[in-house]
Amino acid sequence: MALLSLMPFQSALAHNPLTSRGQDQAAGLLGAVLLALFWVAYLRGSRRRLPTLPAASLFHATTLLCALALFGPLDDWAQASTAAHMVQHMLLIVVIAPLWVLSRPLPQIAAGAGRMLIGIWGPILRLVGRPMVTAYLHGVAIWFWHTPYFYMVAVNNPWWHAAEHACFVVTAGVFWWAVLKSSERNAPWALLALLLTLMHTGFLGAVLTFAEAPMYGEARGLQDQQLAGLIMWVVGGIPYILASAWVGARWYRQMQRRMDAAGQGRGGWENRG
Repeated sequence: MALLSLMPFQSALAHNPLTSRGQDQAAGLLGAVLLALFWVAYLRGSRRRLPTLPAASLFHATTLLCALALFGPLDDWAQASTAAHMVQHMLLIVVIAPLWVLSRPLPQIAAGAGRMLIGIWGPILRLVGRPMVTAYLHGVAIWFWHTPYFYMVAVNNPWWHAAEHACFVVTAGVFWWAVLKSSERNAPWALLALLLTLMHTGFLGAVLTFAEAPMYGEARGLQDQQLAGLIMWVVGGIPYILASAWVGARWYRQMQRRMDAAGQGRGGWENRG
C-alpha cells in the first residue's frame, strides 16, 4: 500500500475501466465487473452466514488491495517496467491470494452466489486435497507467463493481460488453500508443495537477476530486470518460508493433540483394568 501511494497517478491508467480507452477499457471493465461480483457475493452471503469481524475485515482489505493492484497506478507503471510488473505479480500470488484464503470467505460466497458456483465446487474440492497437484498447476502458470514471448503478449494485449492475472489469482488461490488448510494427513505434502514452489520461483528469479541481457525487450533495461528477479527471488520467497513454518507448527499441534488423546485413551483402559 505504501508503494502504491508513492507512485504518481497518470491521466489515463493502462487498464483502468474509467480512464482508459478502447480494448484497455473493455478488458479493465470486465475485470472490475468480475471482482465486483465476487465482492457482492461475499456481502450477500454475509447476511446469511455472518463472518467474524477479523475475517470480514481481512477479506474487504484484501479485495481493496486487489482492486488497487489491478486498476491503480501500479498497473500503468508495469507496462514499461519489469520490476513494477513483478511487484504486481507478487502481490497477486503471495499476498492477495493467501490473505483471501486466510479470511475464510467460502461459506459467505457459497451462500451469496447460490447455485452459480455448484458446478465449480466439485473440481476445486478435489484439487485442494492434493497440494502437490495445485503446486504443479500454479508452477506451470508462473513459468508460462514469464517466458519472454508470452510475457510480452500479455504486456501488449489487454485481454491476454487479463487472462494472465486470472491464471495467477485462480491457481495461487487453489494452491494456498491446499497448503494453508491442509489436513494432518496432507501436511507433509503441503510442506513439500511449498518447498517446490519456493525453489522454482527462486530459480526463475535468479535467472532474471543473473541474465546478461534484457529478456523482455531492449526497452526494458537490464537493471530493471535484475530488480524484478530480486523481488521474486528474495522478497517473493518470504511468504513461502513463513507459510512453511505455519504449516509445520499446525501439523505439530495436530499430532500433539492426537497423541494426547491416544494417551488419555490408554490411561482410561489401564484404570479400568
